[in-house]
Amino acid sequence: MFDIATPNDRKSVTVLGATGSIGTSTLDVLARHPERYRVHALTACTRREALRDQCLIHHPAVAVLAHEQDAAWLRDELGRVGVTTEVRSGEHALQEVAESSDVDVVMAAIVGAAGLLPTLAAVRAGKRVLLANKEALVMSGALFMDEVARHDAILLPIDSEHNAIYQCLPPGHRGRLAEIGVTQLLLTASGGPFRGWDAARLTTVTPEQACAHPNWAMGRKISVDSATLMNKGLELIEACWLFDARPEQIQVVVHPQSVIHSMASYSDGSVLAQLGNPDMRTPIAYGLAWPERIAAGVERLDLFSVARLDFEAPDEVAFPCLRLAREAMAAGGTAPALMNAANEVAVKAFLTGGVGFTRIPEIIESVLDACDVKAADELDVILAEDARARRVAERQLAR
Repeated sequence: MFDIATPNDRKSVTVLGATGSIGTSTLDVLARHPERYRVHALTACTRREALRDQCLIHHPAVAVLAHEQDAAWLRDELGRVGVTTEVRSGEHALQEVAESSDVDVVMAAIVGAAGLLPTLAAVRAGKRVLLANKEALVMSGALFMDEVARHDAILLPIDSEHNAIYQCLPPGHRGRLAEIGVTQLLLTASGGPFRGWDAARLTTVTPEQACAHPNWAMGRKISVDSATLMNKGLELIEACWLFDARPEQIQVVVHPQSVIHSMASYSDGSVLAQLGNPDMRTPIAYGLAWPERIAAGVERLDLFSVARLDFEAPDEVAFPCLRLAREAMAAGGTAPALMNAANEVAVKAFLTGGVGFTRIPEIIESVLDACDVKAADELDVILAEDARARRVAERQLAR
C-alpha cells in the first residue's frame, strides 16, 4: 500500500499511451494535483507532435516513441527550446519506463495487443498499475493475474465499468464473490451509435458514423468496438479475470444514458451502483488516489437534468460480437487472444475502407473456427497465437 502523498513525497507516474484519450485525461488530472504527482515518462506510438506538446507542458524525465526517426525529430524539437527530456524509441524503451525504479504508478493506456508487454513489465516490477488496456487481460488473463499476485502489484481497473464494479465491492473481494454475497455483476453498455438498428441497416455503416459515439469521447478503434459491442465483449472477459467471476455471473445491460457505469447484485436483494457523468477523469482520479478521493475536474451529476434511466437487453443477433466474446471466454485458453487479434485486424480494415461494418464479426468468427485453441499459460504461446490469428484474418480479407 502506498503512503498518503505529502508535498515532499510526490508519486511518480508513467503514462503509457499518453496521446490517446485516456492519456490526455490522465495528464489533466495530474496537472490538477502538482503537490501529489509528477510525470516521469510519457509514451506514444507515432503521434510525435502531440507528444512534443505534452513534453513542453509536463516536462517528463523520459519520452518514448515507437520509431527512432520520430524520436530523433522529437529530440531536435525539445532541444531547440531547452527541454531536457530524454527521448528514447522502441519496445524495449517502452518496457523500461514501465518498470523503472523511479516510477510509482503506471497508467496502462496503450490500445490493443501492443499494450500487453509494457503492462506486464509494470506488473512484474510491483507497480501500482492503472489498467485501461483491456486487451492485456483478454489475451493473457490467468498468466497476468498470477503475475499481479506473485509480484505484489496493485491493479486498479480504469475502464469506467470495471472501476464502477470495483467501487461497489468491499476490499479483498477477488475470489470471494460468493462468500461476500455477490450473485451477479452487471456491466452497463450505452449501446453505441447504432442501438436499435437491425442487421440489414448495419450494412450501410461508415467509419465516420461508427466513430461518432453518443456519450463518450474515445479513439477510433475503441469507438468501433463500442459500435459492434465487441468492447462490451472484451469488458466481459476482463471482468471475469479482475473479479474471478464466471461468464454466467456477468450480465450486460444496455443503458443509453451512460450515467450508471455498472452494478453489483447481492444475495439480500441489494443492487449497488456507481453513478456519474460520462467522463473518464473520474475513474482515473480514483485509481491515482485510491483509497483516497481527489478532485478530477468532473461536473457534479445533476439527476434532475438526467430525469430518467433506461435499460434494455443487448441485441446479440444484430451485434454478434458480444456472443463471440462470451463463447471465447467459455472456450478458454488462447481463444480470447485469437478473437482479439482477429478483431483488431478487422477493425483496422473497416476504418481504412477495406471491409464493411458487418464483416467484422464474420472475420472474427472465421478465425476462431480456423484456429485450434491452446493452453494460454506461456507468454510466447500467447504472442505466437496472436500473430497466427492476424495472418488468418489477413487471408480472409484478401479473399
